[in-house]
Amino acid sequence: MNGGSPTVGASRLKIGISACFMHADPARPLFTGKTLQYVEQSIAHWVMSTGALAVMIPSPTGATQRGDVTLDHYAQWLDGLVLHGGADVSPRSYGEEPLQERWAGDRIRDLYEIDLVAAFERHGKPVFGVCRGLQLVNVAYGGTLYQDIRTQRPEALQHRDAAVYDLNFHTVDIVAGSRLAGLYPDLARAKVNSIHHQAIKELAPGFAVEAVSNEDGLIEAIRREDTALPYLAAVQWHPEFHQPGSDSIDDAALLEDFLAAARAARKDKP
Repeated sequence: MNGGSPTVGASRLKIGISACFMHADPARPLFTGKTLQYVEQSIAHWVMSTGALAVMIPSPTGATQRGDVTLDHYAQWLDGLVLHGGADVSPRSYGEEPLQERWAGDRIRDLYEIDLVAAFERHGKPVFGVCRGLQLVNVAYGGTLYQDIRTQRPEALQHRDAAVYDLNFHTVDIVAGSRLAGLYPDLARAKVNSIHHQAIKELAPGFAVEAVSNEDGLIEAIRREDTALPYLAAVQWHPEFHQPGSDSIDDAALLEDFLAAARAARKDKP
């Protein structure tokens, strides 16, 4: 049995991906009453597209918790963290009550991911957020969200269309002089997918806006301003859903920028 070269495997970046939660449901016929944690296939394939290893980070807490594994163990072992999409961020995570119960979000996942970001911060490892990940980062560092764009910003574009899902597109303006602009020196305006009904309302202190929806001004990309601190950036769109060769933004530069930060942060460079 050929398991591959251990040396090659040891040299590859190990990138953690936060888990989505499907909470216990006694009415579900499969895994009845059990909590499921999972990652969407495309985000793992995007991380692996340059040879990095993708590792889902399960929450170590819960009703069936066993052993002494913590999120710090994962943060110490892995080289970086990707926060990916999924359920709404709970308004209670930024000090508000839901305007409607359907926007109550997933407070359990919020707390898990906030703790996860803090663990990677403690170990000096880079973090990159996608869609919900951008919103979670903003909330984790003191920002707030629009619970529902259509309700609170009725003049805005339709940023989520369930009928077409990841084929709903709009354009964003990249902020001149930002690091994102440096990754795309010949691109001031870019086409991105749009699959969100929440958005940043108040930007977290210490963060800079790197892209905005040019038609309504909603924030589409952010980055921590203090470069002496660990790398922390996020985008509102889903880079893993963009198809290579299409007219949407080529997200390879975003991924490579994050992975370069992971290489720089790892303590056991090959």
